[in-house]
Amino acid sequence: MTAHPEIQDEELMGVAQDPEQALRLHRSLRTIAGATSLDPDLREMARSVLSGGVDIEDAFQDPRYTEAVFQRMHEIRRAADEQMYAEQQQSRARFAEWDARQQVDLDRERAERDAPVHGAGRAGARGAAGGPGRSAQR
Repeated sequence: MTAHPEIQDEELMGVAQDPEQALRLHRSLRTIAGATSLDPDLREMARSVLSGGVDIEDAFQDPRYTEAVFQRMHEIRRAADEQMYAEQQQSRARFAEWDARQQVDLDRERAERDAPVHGAGRAGARGAAGGPGRSAQR
């Protein structure tokens, strides 16, 4: 998460087809915003969308941002074309490991998003975790 207020997944439903896709898009925007290896225009676009300063649909239509996306796609394609077979196999293995970690994180975020909200939710969990002696001290 970032230190600044962020839009909610629901605010991405203008381009997402369902809540699951909105969650993935939100996570992707966070990744882009924090990736120092990416073009500054891409990072700026992601931060602007996450902060609510720019609507996601407007960002997708901004020529500066779309050019940065296409440039990055071209770089990725060129790097893939230049890889040897062994490097491709290693990249696939690294991607599979990364993808598995991402799936675990996504499952956790999905569970948090879909968890029922109750009045005693967080306080009840802290009291249970702290044991009976802790709640008596309050």
